[in-house]
Amino acid sequence: MNTKTIIRTEHPRHMHMVGDGFRVANYLPWYGKTMEDDIASPFIMLDYNAPWSIPPQKDGYRPGVGFHPHRGFETVTVVYSWEVEHQDTAGGGGVIGPDEVQWMTAGSGLLHNEFMTEKFSRAGGIQHAVQLWVNLPSKYKMVEPRYQALTRESIPEVDFSWWRVRVIAGEYDAIRWPAETFSPVELYDIRFDTEGEFTTTVPEWYTTAILITEGNIMIADKVYHHGDMIHFSKIGEGIRFTGNAGTKVLLMAGEPLWEPVAHYWPFVMNTEDEIRQAIQDYNAGKFERK
Repeated sequence: MNTKTIIRTEHPRHMHMVGDGFRVANYLPWYGKTMEDDIASPFIMLDYNAPWSIPPQKDGYRPGVGFHPHRGFETVTVVYSWEVEHQDTAGGGGVIGPDEVQWMTAGSGLLHNEFMTEKFSRAGGIQHAVQLWVNLPSKYKMVEPRYQALTRESIPEVDFSWWRVRVIAGEYDAIRWPAETFSPVELYDIRFDTEGEFTTTVPEWYTTAILITEGNIMIADKVYHHGDMIHFSKIGEGIRFTGNAGTKVLLMAGEPLWEPVAHYWPFVMNTEDEIRQAIQDYNAGKFERK
């Protein structure tokens, strides 16, 4: 079995605020690249919210991001520590907390918001999360929007001697998450209980990357640290790394779409004409139709 080789490592860069509630570093697109480069398809954006402490809020105030539009892709929010409440104009919504995932398909278009819960805002605490954008194939760009709240109890877990794999999407060791994806995607939350080596295979030609969300790992005698994102070659299938106790790694892999990408930040389509139509539909209030 050929092992995938490392082609690029992204290190933590400048943090910025999204709304007044999310302190993130952007990892995808790669630095100096845009979504049109299609270098990480089907993944088109990743923001990492490294752990930071939020003080208690006064007078019932809830930090976050108000209603904003999306079309043509999916947002996947993986929470390690925090509570977030989501609402959208397609009727979706709910609260997710630590070790839970929100998977929202924007599809033909909606407005949504994301705020810290009243409970979390009142008490304060540590916010730690990842938001990943997954592109939709052209034939599904205008699919009906939907919202999936993946709770701790519903995410299957595969236990081994020194590490565990929480299967958010795809299949691992014959354990499959039942949620539908619109193209082949594997998303694993890997956690080391003691020091050990993790090995797996990913289909050749899949886009593959890992983000270290806690601790350190070693690949071929080189140490990588919390906050590093490691991109692997499409050639080869094997992934192998060693982690220490307490290490957490998010592994993402997906079949590239091999389709043109056009985007105006909240809209990701295939052509400029489709982008113009999305803007017209948004201005006409069609995203509020639900």
